[in-house]
Amino acid sequence: MSAVQVSEVRRRGGRVRRRVPGSRRLAAGFLLPALLLLGALVVYPIAFSVRRSLFDAAGTGFVGLDNYGAMFSDDGIRTALRNTVVWVVVAPAVSTVLGLVFAVLTERIRWGTAFKLIVFMPMAISMLAAGIIFRLVYDQDPQRGVADAVWVAVHDTFADPAPFPGARPRPRAALAPSGGGAFSTRAAVRAGSPVELPLIAVRPDDLRGARPAAEAAARPGAVTGTVWLDFTRGGGGRPDVLDRGEKALAGLRVEAVRGGRVVASATTAADGTFALPGDRAAGARLRLPAADFAEAYRGVDWLGPALVTPAIIGSYVWMWAGFAMVLIAAGLAGVPRELLEAARVDGAGEWQVFRRITVPLLAPVLVVVLVTLMINVLKIFDLVYVIAPGSSLRSANVLALQLFRSSFGTDVDQGLGSAIAVFLLLLVLPVMYVNLRRIRKERRR
Repeated sequence: MSAVQVSEVRRRGGRVRRRVPGSRRLAAGFLLPALLLLGALVVYPIAFSVRRSLFDAAGTGFVGLDNYGAMFSDDGIRTALRNTVVWVVVAPAVSTVLGLVFAVLTERIRWGTAFKLIVFMPMAISMLAAGIIFRLVYDQDPQRGVADAVWVAVHDTFADPAPFPGARPRPRAALAPSGGGAFSTRAAVRAGSPVELPLIAVRPDDLRGARPAAEAAARPGAVTGTVWLDFTRGGGGRPDVLDRGEKALAGLRVEAVRGGRVVASATTAADGTFALPGDRAAGARLRLPAADFAEAYRGVDWLGPALVTPAIIGSYVWMWAGFAMVLIAAGLAGVPRELLEAARVDGAGEWQVFRRITVPLLAPVLVVVLVTLMINVLKIFDLVYVIAPGSSLRSANVLALQLFRSSFGTDVDQGLGSAIAVFLLLLVLPVMYVNLRRIRKERRR
């Protein structure tokens, strides 16, 4: 380049670049191994998947776009597509919002670093291990599942459990089922004539501290009776007869019902006896309501077909909210503090500062986090595969899992599996394009 050309370039604000002989060939030599590796690991598998998606399950018959048509006509794959849309919309948004909240709030507390460490720790756990953890967390047995243990504890705080869940009378006894889990006497009762209401199938744990049952005394102006466990330990007892040593069933509600309306009620005492006013209860039928025998509340079926997808998304958020928090906290560290202080001096509240200054300034970082998580959830597989039980796996299905099941499952059809893989790639491309455009804009700035 001549001196005149150099001065012209400098006058236009350009830079003079000296070309080193052989530099292009040297750079190509360094890039060649990476390009070969990229072709072997990325380009070739994509090309092979596209070609394989045009053939049948055996790979010998050309079927054109039939696999793509079958993909959209299959109910299981449509469920997977619908669940994938839910994942893409919900999981990244919730993780990003939680990460933003954690990043902003931890700046206000002394132990913010320790809190960030705790929130970020799940990122050190593999998806497989996290799936095993949350399979136990969501177990419906409150003795094993943490989620149901908490839920049952809260429920039982505000709702009294049934005193004897599962208890019932003997067949052809004085009590008969009256609908809804309740039991009623077959005949109307009379004042001055004690009523015996024996039950069976009482759990041993519900009899701890129970006293021996006592025969109710006859009272002319009252309807009296006894409710007890008609079972003698060691055998030898008589059915429907109060034998010595048989246990009382205390705390049961006894109702007198006439014409479908409760006219009187009482609760059995510690010895199993009860008394109802004769002027109201005489001539009515006695009923033990279903609330006396309702099964104990067992919590929520988190891994049932209705809630399995939200439950698995919750485990994903538990893992990736820390990732979002760390990236957003790094962006927050670069926010000019003078802008925040100036807004506060001008009278803006903390919510206004957060909404109108902090969030707009963090928008580039939020977009990075959101796009990264969107690409990540499009590939979600292991969490769903490990957490969802076999009975709910179809309801929790996603495209990446369907790809595995179609290609390597019971009914192997690698043509259909390749079509799903190509479709999944097409879903990822727009997100990657948006991300590349954003990176180019950032470089221009």
